[in-house]
Amino acid sequence: MVKLNKIYTRTGDDGTTGLAGGERRKKYDLRIAAYGTIDEVNAAIGIARLHTAGDAGLDADLSRIQNDLFDLGADLATPGKGQGPGGARLTVTAKQVTWLEAEIDRFNAELSPLKSFVLPGGSAAAAYLHLARTLARRAERLIAELKDRPDESVSSDVLKYVNRLSDFLFVASRYANDKGVQDVLWRPGENR
Repeated sequence: MVKLNKIYTRTGDDGTTGLAGGERRKKYDLRIAAYGTIDEVNAAIGIARLHTAGDAGLDADLSRIQNDLFDLGADLATPGKGQGPGGARLTVTAKQVTWLEAEIDRFNAELSPLKSFVLPGGSAAAAYLHLARTLARRAERLIAELKDRPDESVSSDVLKYVNRLSDFLFVASRYANDKGVQDVLWRPGENR
């Protein structure tokens, strides 16, 4: 468990930050950018949850995802086979990916098939879920780049989880739009 008694340490004043095993990296390092973007996804989901409290099922899923994102961030903050604080290595698992897939299927079963792309909008919850989705896609791009670097490593299920998460957030945004009724659809070429 993490224990935070002092919030500022001054150790980052030189432009570096510490990974879980103690290694220092520049704050603009790709690994730091990847888990920092995951933190942004989590914050956007937190804002969305201000508007999903009336839907216990969706809100519970978002709560679980927020917790999973901390697992994922810890995974990214522990490169290689390193260990995290307290000696245990926290990783994202295939079970978490499978759970996301089941939830995507469950929510999507209640939606009408799309006949156009969906613009971010409709309800406040849907708009924030779209924001979280776009941040998840950015995180996915950063993690894919990190995974492709020969001097870096990424746990096998991290990229899968983030890919499924963006799909879940898309379906959840439609679900939050009164099961797609409030979706704002793209009308190609309408303003030419």
